[in-house]
Amino acid sequence: MTDLTRDLVLWHLAMHRGRDNGVRACDLVREICGETSPGLERQLRHCIEELRLDGQHICGHPASGYFVAATAEELDHTCQYLHDRAIKSIRQIARMRKVAEPDLRGQLRMTEL
Repeated sequence: MTDLTRDLVLWHLAMHRGRDNGVRACDLVREICGETSPGLERQLRHCIEELRLDGQHICGHPASGYFVAATAEELDHTCQYLHDRAIKSIRQIARMRKVAEPDLRGQLRMTEL
């Protein structure tokens, strides 16, 4: 079994350029390691997060899988997906804590004069 590393993940993802060549997490793990498991898939997601934080254009969506952006549109689509997912998470936290979203984010409210 091969260990998952950021470099290996990036190298294998380079063969999956463009949305039409996307690969599901379990299939990418199998491609790299020769086997798959929930733990290996978590490691893959962690590597992808680190690569994105380094500025790599790694896209992903449940419908298409993971891939390297081939166009600015593909990158924009993934960025919008990640943004929407983050906003939904913030909304859930705000509702569970029974606070307004701006208060949760630490934004100042304008007071009436």
